Amino acid sequence: MAKTKLFDALGEIAKALSTGRRVEIIDLLAQGERSVYEVAAEIDQSLANTSHHLRSLANAGLVRSRRDGTHIYYRLAGIEVEVLWSALRSTAESERADFPQLVTAYVGPAGQYPIVDHSELLGRLKDGSVTLLDVRPEAEYRAGHISGARSLPYREVEARLASLPTKGEIIAYCRGPYCVFAPQVVRFLRSKGIAASRLKGGFPEWRLAGLPVTVGSDVGLIPAEDSSIRDR
Repeated sequence: MAKTKLFDALGEIAKALSTGRRVEIIDLLAQGERSVYEVAAEIDQSLANTSHHLRSLANAGLVRSRRDGTHIYYRLAGIEVEVLWSALRSTAESERADFPQLVTAYVGPAGQYPIVDHSELLGRLKDGSVTLLDVRPEAEYRAGHISGARSLPYREVEARLASLPTKGEIIAYCRGPYCVFAPQVVRFLRSKGIAASRLKGGFPEWRLAGLPVTVGSDVGLIPAEDSSIRDR
């Protein structure tokens, strides 16, 4: 009986991740806390369906919630959940023959632009040879970002193109390996003749690696009049 209860408890965690929408919620909450309304909008589900998914994840111990007035906010229960999500991705990438095609169909084909790894970015941030852009929504940047990054949400890139540096290289990052924001931005910048690359992975992978992050920054969008950025 004790063994059954033990493995049933583990099975409940696996069951909580049994739909793509719940896994998508884990990926979203890895960026920071979200209200039920925000989660519903991001995963394109009704409020009722989203609340059901979040309760299932909470019952399995994968997320935590808090109430602020009439709003309920959810966050990942801990760093172990991010590790679990990373392991799930690695298993799919190595064991499912069709997975590379699924990723390519959504994110785009590999080889369209350079991909920079963590160690290379660290070195280039240190010598000041790159501009690092966090192209996630600004709320996610404010919740936490790679130290030294500037916030320029992907929806604003075209409108703020003139504010970007004309010298050096731009490296963009977003939510992770299955996020389309950074690939879209890099392809757009390169089409404009700007040297641009994408960081391997995203903010959660950088944080999991124990690399420098900044939390709660009030630094906002790159202003168009910021000549110190434009002339770098």
